[in-house]
Amino acid sequence: MPLLNYMKREIACKIVYYGTGFSGKTTNLQFIHRQLSPDTRGELISMATQTDRTLFFDFLPLDLGDISGWKVRFALYTVPGQVEYNASRKLILNGTDALVFVADSDFMRRTDNYDALMNMSENLKDYDTSLEKIPWVLQYNKRDLRNAMSVDQLETDLNTMNVPSFESIASEGLGIFSTLRAVSKILLETLANNM
Repeated sequence: MPLLNYMKREIACKIVYYGTGFSGKTTNLQFIHRQLSPDTRGELISMATQTDRTLFFDFLPLDLGDISGWKVRFALYTVPGQVEYNASRKLILNGTDALVFVADSDFMRRTDNYDALMNMSENLKDYDTSLEKIPWVLQYNKRDLRNAMSVDQLETDLNTMNVPSFESIASEGLGIFSTLRAVSKILLETLANNM
């Protein structure tokens, strides 16, 4: 549930980017950070290993300005993609208000994508929530690969709940903001309906 400060009329929401290692989660946040004015975004904080793999998380605060008299802030996080950091993944999911699942379109990552989605679903259970209860979208990244799975295949494998899905090439910035806008809109609509 978003944090509401009625005295300051502020809403703070947490969006987590989840997926396999090297699927493009960090690349999403890096592109968003580069494109936004310093007035609307904070510092991008990354805790990566020497091989540029996310060790614990990436964090990017965004200030969306006023919406209906409330100051809205988003905190964007990524989880480590490596299975051995599941405890970190689980910890980062605590207090999540919305999710972006970043799938790798590489045909060789088909099973990894499915396993990561199931892992995300399992980890949410520790916080008494589920994919049925939380706003989320899918991003099919790396659409420029020669061996990219078809969108139909990705939809069949991963989108059994018929959530919004977006094609992207995160390294070029394609599809990043459409994904962020969609998850933000769903999150804000959910919040408005529950206030």
